[in-house]
Amino acid sequence: MGSLDPHIVEDCMGYLKLYSDGSIFRSNDIKFKVSAIEDESVLFKDCLFDKRFNLYLRLYKPTKPRAKKLPVVMFFHGGGFCFGSCSWPHFHNCCVRLASGLDVVVVAPDYRLAPEHRLPAAVEDAMEAVRWLQRQCLSLSKEGHDGGDAWLDGAVDFDRAFIAGDSSGGNIAHHLAVRLGTRPREMDPVRVRGFILVAPFFGGEARTKSEEGPQEEMLSLDLLDR
Repeated sequence: MGSLDPHIVEDCMGYLKLYSDGSIFRSNDIKFKVSAIEDESVLFKDCLFDKRFNLYLRLYKPTKPRAKKLPVVMFFHGGGFCFGSCSWPHFHNCCVRLASGLDVVVVAPDYRLAPEHRLPAAVEDAMEAVRWLQRQCLSLSKEGHDGGDAWLDGAVDFDRAFIAGDSSGGNIAHHLAVRLGTRPREMDPVRVRGFILVAPFFGGEARTKSEEGPQEEMLSLDLLDR
């Protein structure tokens, strides 16, 4: 009977294990090397943007904006499509710095993670986050601002939106650029003016030039393949 017991097929640093029967173990015991920034330069709050999958996003805005209406940056976190959340301290800190340093409103959505939710689930969730921003813009432009988040009312210049991401989040930003680039008016009245890919994570069956170079200690080629 022992030979029929589920065995580990993939193991990512002990934090994520995939078993032969399809079951998955995720560890919540992650020791972060940084703490979340706690200062008064930026306000933030969490919002549900997709009821179907219980997905939240985190909104950030400067406490002392230098303009009445600020551009909006939608930022997608990294994590190899398998890890991460907008609430993790290093991603949170990045968004705090973006909001305060650039004087922008930051929208940081979560997305469904693999292997429980295989690609393109993450890209679909990202597109839904952009649609949420569009719904906010449409609602806040109505008389009475019915359905819009009062936190954004009068604070956002929806005509100046940017989509950014790091690592796998950069990959997601790339796919949104491909989609929205061919249909630029799909998100009207939100106007996406640019895409920022920070060390985007790309991989495939064929090796790229960057994969042939020296390997990093932590992000080895073996781990990236996993």
